[in-house]
Amino acid sequence: MADVTQGKLTGHALIQSYLKTLTTQPGVYRMLDEAGRVLYVGKARNLRARVANYARPTGHSARIARMIQATHSMMFLTTRTETEALLLEQNLIKQLKPHFNVLLRDDKSFPNILVTKDHPYPQIRKHRGAKREKGNYYGPFASASAVNRTLNHLQRVFLLRSCTDSVFSSRTRPCLLYQIKRCSAPCVGRISQTDYAALVEDAERFLQGRSTQIQARLAQEMEAAAEALEFERAAALRDRIRALTAVQSSQSINPRGVAEADVIAVHIEGGQACVQVFFIRANQSWGNRDFYPRTGSGAEEPEVLEAFLGQFYADKTPPRLILLSHAIENADLMTELLSERAGRKVEIAVPLRGEKAELVANAARNARESLARRLSEDAAQARLLEALAEAFGLDRVPRRIEVYDNSHIQGAHAVGGMIVTGPEGFVKSQYRKFNIRNADLSPGDDFGMMREVLTRRFQRLLKEDPDRSGETWPDLLLIDGGAGQVAAVVETLEDLGIEDIPVIGVAKGIDRDAGKEEFHRPGRPPFALPRNSPVLYFIQRLRDEAHRWAIGAHRAKRAKAIGATPLDEIPGIGAARKRALLTHFGSAKAVSRAGLEDLKAVEGISAAMAQRIYDFFHSGG
Repeated sequence: MADVTQGKLTGHALIQSYLKTLTTQPGVYRMLDEAGRVLYVGKARNLRARVANYARPTGHSARIARMIQATHSMMFLTTRTETEALLLEQNLIKQLKPHFNVLLRDDKSFPNILVTKDHPYPQIRKHRGAKREKGNYYGPFASASAVNRTLNHLQRVFLLRSCTDSVFSSRTRPCLLYQIKRCSAPCVGRISQTDYAALVEDAERFLQGRSTQIQARLAQEMEAAAEALEFERAAALRDRIRALTAVQSSQSINPRGVAEADVIAVHIEGGQACVQVFFIRANQSWGNRDFYPRTGSGAEEPEVLEAFLGQFYADKTPPRLILLSHAIENADLMTELLSERAGRKVEIAVPLRGEKAELVANAARNARESLARRLSEDAAQARLLEALAEAFGLDRVPRRIEVYDNSHIQGAHAVGGMIVTGPEGFVKSQYRKFNIRNADLSPGDDFGMMREVLTRRFQRLLKEDPDRSGETWPDLLLIDGGAGQVAAVVETLEDLGIEDIPVIGVAKGIDRDAGKEEFHRPGRPPFALPRNSPVLYFIQRLRDEAHRWAIGAHRAKRAKAIGATPLDEIPGIGAARKRALLTHFGSAKAVSRAGLEDLKAVEGISAAMAQRIYDFFHSGG
């Protein structure tokens, strides 16, 4: 690796000075500003040739010209292959988040449908995250709602169970799902294992795109049942056929010639980009999602798409076919990289005619319409932020507002919540929860809780970004509370040496009615806003979101505590052994009273583990 600062040279002259010593090997380069912050990360098949492009004084876009002008030093790292350079570039972009790179900011995992394979009667359910469980996974789906909608239809067609194994084993009579014809009740023997396996096979055929075969067979079975005067069975089969038809009709796009693909289109307008992704699996559309990557201050469509592909598939298995709205510069390298990640061939194409081109055109239209809505919402949000700055006498319009709230019941399971909003609305990826750790706090000490939350939040900011060069420092703090809370927050910030962030407290006001809120700022008397003020509605929405977030965290913490047992504290007792013990003895208290031989009799509990459990309860753990 080379890290060189060429005296006082900057811009074109600085870049020119590197060319004499640069290799022609593939690699990655970084452009840094005067403070050493990374401006841009790029890959190159030939480092010298690529960097030489930046040394030219003319012929650059406005974005690249600004980047070159701000460059005070560069770093270089050679790689063995061009594919390695591409992979390293994507990793560095994700880690460093350079200002001039395209950055996918709001990427999340996508849900799948899981058909389990570790039980005689497999379960069908939604799954998100690492694919560690034994079974077949179908996806990705664009959203949880898309999965839930499909699961709802599948239950009506194939009558597969969705309950957990523990619920399944404890049933003594059919549940409500059986009564409304959405489960075949294998838990109580209403269907044989062979017949249930046939339903599972049909469901998986459907998820693989072979629904027409299933529908034809169900129709034959319905006719046979009707001829045999088995009218109740014929009616049940008719209902399943209708449900299957409903699944197919609910799909807005059902391409005949595309079995598996991601259709990706980009639209750029007003300095912002929208990337629309449609997931095509088993000749069906499994939903679409829109993304709004940071465009690196003016990147064009091919660069946005190439960066998106590298970052989007960093933790996802790419499909066999990726259809794009624009050709990317390094399509061969990207194809090689994605094929390596998938463990099979991946094709990237830009279709010009036929059904595939229609799919891309549809995605492009959605990207254009989504971006138009986004720009309209951003404009409204910008006006609200400007009005807020004027209403509260702020020196500048805030770009990042952090709102804090606490939630507890008489001090128990106390949690602090922080939400973030800015020019683009709520930034949910930046939300944070704070479990209150200070055991010395009095129950219900809201001031003490707020001090702890703010101390932890800003100590971390001071450690990670002392120069405030990133985008994580707030321009305004909104606190759910009155003058006392505001004073506690200001004192906490001053103790940390922070005195330039405005703090506003939002108190309920007279009768604690919405619309009568009082606002508190240090050194000023309380004041209110007109009941019809858009700023008041905006702040109410922020406060309600912070309250929703904090109380949700509190409820989750309380539920976890309620479900906890002493068994959780025994080393080596995981979910499976805990379930086996509770099933065998009925309760944790009964486990604590059990003898050593009784513990050994539990399935999955070895003699050594039984001794450990016995010692935990009888020797002080």
